[in-house]
Amino acid sequence: MSASRSNKHSAGEASTKKSLILEAARALAKPRFTPAEIEQIRRQLVAHLGAQGKTSADYVVSVLEQAGMRVVLSTRSDTEGRYEEEFSDLLHFSTFTEAEMCLVRLDELLRKFTVEGERSAAERVREVARLGRRRAEMIARNHKVDAEKRAQKEEIARWFAVWLETPDAFFDWLEVRKQAPEFREKFPHGFDDED
Repeated sequence: MSASRSNKHSAGEASTKKSLILEAARALAKPRFTPAEIEQIRRQLVAHLGAQGKTSADYVVSVLEQAGMRVVLSTRSDTEGRYEEEFSDLLHFSTFTEAEMCLVRLDELLRKFTVEGERSAAERVREVARLGRRRAEMIARNHKVDAEKRAQKEEIARWFAVWLETPDAFFDWLEVRKQAPEFREKFPHGFDDED
């Protein structure tokens, strides 16, 4: 089998990628796949295959569609690229301060697009936040990352989840959370060492 695989390296590689894409998609168990889920699948490919797992989003979409799975990219296309500059470089959260600023910006954009009646752009903001939550969760589960950084990402994933559920109450919740004894004990330097 390995000889035939090496003879058909690219065909075997594509077959492996396709099966991993479909396996990851089934594991997500989503009724539809948005850009956030597609990005998550792409990252899982890299995690499983290393550099050989790098794949374009278009390829992932084509595999999902060929398998009869529903792919919805409409929120991005509905905005017709008008707001992509607003979304670029939003997801930076190496520190708690960066995570808070990221959520402040997402909140500003959500409120702006809601007031302007731009429903597809507002949904795109939520997609970006879901992607941020997933990225933080993935780092939190990665045992190659040091324990302190994993704990921080787990906390940040929680922030994204709370914001997605209750954006109107989030910043009040965050102020209380930062003062909570559990938070201060778990992250004794909290925001102090980030200045």
